[in-house]
Amino acid sequence: MPPLPLNALRAFEAAARHLSFTRAGLELRVTQAAVSHQVKALEEILGVRLFRRLPRGLALTEEGEALLPVLSDAFRSIGATLQRFQGGRLKEVLTIGAVGTFVTGWLLPRLPAFRAAHPHIDLRLMTNNNRVDLAGEGLDGAIRFGDGAWHGTEATRLLAAPLCPLCAPPVAERLRRPTDLLRETLLRSYRVDEWEQWFAAVGLGAPNIRGFVFDSSLAMAEAAMLGTGVGLLPARMFEPALREGRLVRPFAAEVTLGAYWLTRLRSRPEAPAMRALRDWLLARLAAEVA
Repeated sequence: MPPLPLNALRAFEAAARHLSFTRAGLELRVTQAAVSHQVKALEEILGVRLFRRLPRGLALTEEGEALLPVLSDAFRSIGATLQRFQGGRLKEVLTIGAVGTFVTGWLLPRLPAFRAAHPHIDLRLMTNNNRVDLAGEGLDGAIRFGDGAWHGTEATRLLAAPLCPLCAPPVAERLRRPTDLLRETLLRSYRVDEWEQWFAAVGLGAPNIRGFVFDSSLAMAEAAMLGTGVGLLPARMFEPALREGRLVRPFAAEVTLGAYWLTRLRSRPEAPAMRALRDWLLARLAAEVA
């Protein structure tokens, strides 16, 4: 088979999507006759008919139906790759899953600085509730909260996030000492022992906690701001709400049960964009601590 002409393939793909040589010509900025000629030439090369010419338009043959999705996928892939070229350099796509609390509480205000430092990286953020499947979701890496021990991953510690009680101002007015919490609604996460460990840190036994359970610190914080109860939350991630008085920290006592980590699969080579993100995160965090 001789080489297939790209223009003929493009003409067929457009005509097949529109089922019209005229509309395909408008899209490709050529005449209807030119599209028809290109499609006919492709049919002759392949030795099959791709369209049935009807009195009021076109219909794909079985061969045309088989060819259309293959060409459409190929042209989309080519277009997506060409869009990644900018300023004479190929942009690197980096897809990161990240726990929503870290994204809103720390990363979002600093994203312009990352873009300025690495304009060639097309960073794509997929927020989650800390439960993530790197391989299954096609992620290059993930920022998550925990102890850093995730099977099959390389984990780089970013920053600690001690937990402490946070609540709305009217609730805080009722809290003079930790024992006052025993009369309040305590908001829980799916990590069941957090309140137990906080009470132990202040020398108290934990009450039998019943009530709302959240899989997101962001949702728990919103509930706390509405006066629904007291949340055990990473204060560092809610500094704006604390400054604005929407949340109050009634007690200084805190408990460290984990940290935020940047993780990636050990089974995959580290891409340059992933290494650049890791180095930038570490440098930025070190500068802020200093």
